[in-house]
Amino acid sequence: MSTAQEIRATLEPVLAPLGLVVEDVSVSPAGKRRLVRVLVDSDISSLDVADTTSAVTPLSLDAVADATRAVSDVLDDSDVMGQAAYVLEVSSPGVGRPLSSRDQLRRQVGRLVEVVHQGGTDTGRLVEVGFDDLVLEVPATKKTPSRRLALDLDTVQRGTVQVEFTRPAASSADPDAATDAADPHDDTDDDTDDDTHDPDDMSALEGDH
Repeated sequence: MSTAQEIRATLEPVLAPLGLVVEDVSVSPAGKRRLVRVLVDSDISSLDVADTTSAVTPLSLDAVADATRAVSDVLDDSDVMGQAAYVLEVSSPGVGRPLSSRDQLRRQVGRLVEVVHQGGTDTGRLVEVGFDDLVLEVPATKKTPSRRLALDLDTVQRGTVQVEFTRPAASSADPDAATDAADPHDDTDDDTDDDTHDPDDMSALEGDH
C-alpha cells in the first residue's frame, strides 16, 4: 500500500463524522519536506435515492478548516507519515477538476457543466443525476434549438464545471464569495495563490509537521 493510500485509509473514518469524504490524496517532494494534499468533499450518501435534482450545498471555508484540523491531528498522532517533515494542504475540489463518478456529478446539479460522452461533447445546465443517468439542459445556438439531453452514466467519460460570473438562483452559500485561509505562521509559498485562483477551490494550508 502506498503512502497516499495509507493516508486515505487513516483519514476516511475521521472525516466521516464531519459529513465529508476523501476525494483524493497526493504526496509529493517539496525540498527537504513532503507536500501532502488532501481533497475533501461533502458526503452525499444520506441523500434519498429518489432525490436526483436538489442542489448540494458547496463546502464552506469553515468546513474545510474543520477538516484541516482533524486531518492534521490524526496524521500527527499516527505513524503513517513516518519521521519526515511535511506540509499539509486540505482543500475542496475546484472548477476544472474532472468529474468522473456519479457522486461527483451529483454534487454539481444546478451548475453549468461540459460533458464529454461517447456521442460527443455537450455543455448545459446539469438538472438531474440519477442512479445511472443524467440530464442536461443544453441552451439554443444559432443552428440548434434548446434541448434536454439524457445520457447514461456509462457513456459519460468526464464532466467539467464551467465558470459562471452569475448563476441562476445563486445562494448565500455560493463558494465564489469565499477566500483562502492560510496558517499565518507558515512561511511556505502557496503556489495556488495567483491571479487565476479558482474561486470554488477552498483550501487551508497547515504549517510544517
